[in-house]
Amino acid sequence: MTNGIILLLVSFLIVCAIAVSFTKNLLVSVIIYMSYSLVMSVIWIFLESPDLAITEAAVGAGITSVLFFVTLRKIDAVEEQSAEGGDVPADGTENAESAGNAASETAAPSENAPAQADADRPQSRGGEPS
Repeated sequence: MTNGIILLLVSFLIVCAIAVSFTKNLLVSVIIYMSYSLVMSVIWIFLESPDLAITEAAVGAGITSVLFFVTLRKIDAVEEQSAEGGDVPADGTENAESAGNAASETAAPSENAPAQADADRPQSRGGEPS
């Protein structure tokens, strides 16, 4: 019975190792890695090594996964909710309205841009632009 469970868990480890190699989404890769580590800690318990099981669960699934999640957040690989409070689609696309607004905001400067630049310059004491 125990050998069958260990064989099942080891086959799951092999599937996880292959899956994390072919996954393109970094968040999914971290989740697969975390499940790999948890299953490995269960295998250590079956092999009567509780000290390794605790270490694997704490370091492998715990601390390392948290560090990966923080890193993904800092490099903006994990998408946050949009400013309106709605969810951003998982494929990273936006709706047509917000995409149009972003395009208009990044368009070429308007004709008033030189006048605005002159208004931002410090003026001389005579009140005329320098």
